Amino acid sequence: MNQLWDGSLRSGGIWRCKLTLEPPSVDKHAMNDPQSQVDHRQERVLLETDRQRIVGLVTLPPEGYQSRFSDFLNRTDVAFLPLVDVEITLLESGEVMKQDFVAIGKPHIRFAFSLDETA
Repeated sequence: MNQLWDGSLRSGGIWRCKLTLEPPSVDKHAMNDPQSQVDHRQERVLLETDRQRIVGLVTLPPEGYQSRFSDFLNRTDVAFLPLVDVEITLLESGEVMKQDFVAIGKPHIRFAFSLDETA
C-alpha cells in the first residue's frame, strides 16, 4: 500500500513523508488471451522516399472507419508511419537492409501504395 504521509511534523515546518511505489498488477493470462486483444490486420505496403524504397507491414483496423491505408496516410494527427517486418532498399546502391521495426516521418514519403490490394 502506498503511504504518502505519516502524520508527523519535523522542525521548520517540513512534512515528513514516506513514498512507497509498487508496480501495477498485471494479469498475464489476459494479455495472452486472443479474445482480450483488439482486432487488427496487417497490410503489406511499399513507400518511397528520396533515397529508399521501403516495403513493410502496417497495422490497420479490420474494417470500417480508418481501415484503409490511404485513410491512415491522410490522418493529420499521425506524424510517423510505423512498419514492421521491413525491407529497405537504398535507391543509389541497391543495397538491401532488413529491420524488425521502422517509423518513417510522413513528410519524407514521396509515394506509397498497398501491395495487398487486388484490382
